[in-house]
Amino acid sequence: MTATLPQARTVSQRWDAIDVARGLAIAAMIIYHFSWDLSFLQLIGTNILQIPAWRWFARGIAGSFLMLAGFGLVLAHAQGFRRNPFLKRLMRVGGAALAVTLATYFAFPESYIFFGILHCIAVSSVLALPFLRLHPVLTLGAAAFFLVGPWLFTSPALDAPWLDWLGLGAADPVTNDYVPIFPWFGLVLIGVAGGKLLLTRQETLNLARWRAANPFSKLLIWAGRKSLPIYLTHQIVLLGILFGVAQIVGPAPSAACRQICLMQNGDPALCPSVCSCILQQVPERDLWQRLLANKAAEEDSTRVSRAAQQCMRQRAPS
Repeated sequence: MTATLPQARTVSQRWDAIDVARGLAIAAMIIYHFSWDLSFLQLIGTNILQIPAWRWFARGIAGSFLMLAGFGLVLAHAQGFRRNPFLKRLMRVGGAALAVTLATYFAFPESYIFFGILHCIAVSSVLALPFLRLHPVLTLGAAAFFLVGPWLFTSPALDAPWLDWLGLGAADPVTNDYVPIFPWFGLVLIGVAGGKLLLTRQETLNLARWRAANPFSKLLIWAGRKSLPIYLTHQIVLLGILFGVAQIVGPAPSAACRQICLMQNGDPALCPSVCSCILQQVPERDLWQRLLANKAAEEDSTRVSRAAQQCMRQRAPS
């Protein structure tokens, strides 16, 4: 009996290794949102939402947070369910999720966040409680059910707005962050199963006892322990700074060109390639700012028109 007590005490403590992992996820999230902001404010010509690698990067970040949430749930209740700490954490995460919904409703009313990563973590924390008592194999089986659920149960009958949190509708809702229960709860359950399996191994003591020794790891630990306030505030800071930059430097030439092309009823599929050709001849950023603001001189407009005609001739079939 006494041989199990050191491990019981160790697993109930906070692990530096888990905080480092959470800090890395926070750093990746900031990188993604910084890139998204650059694209949204047209400071770069690339729309990262149209690039598969960026979409998978975002999904990987969300998945890491959810698996860590499941793993952390196991650690927090390794010696039995602790109701008061659980309820306090649930209220903190749930309150933050509500704050995100309200803030984005006023900032982006057409695409506000009604069930994003924080909403999913809050609901999943409740749904995962019964799995803390189940064998990890059963938990992994349930995880597989939720992961494959969208391929099995998706139906237009589940497109009602009040069912969007499930993620089984035939059409995705318009929102800036969408992390529904299917399939994402499956990743929380993977974290739960992984945590239970890891705690049965003696090698876990080495991981639990590891302590950060260098400044970089300590910075990641700080970020991991402050992940919720960082999540809530980082976009306010990033958008505030980059919006000021955008007012000074204006949109990227490629973004301005595509916007002008679309305003002139250009083909959305054709505008990017035509603009790429035009910008080889007319790359000046300030010129495109003047064109977008309808303040360009006649000779500037003529120069762009000639470049556009030449590019269109090059694309015309011979």
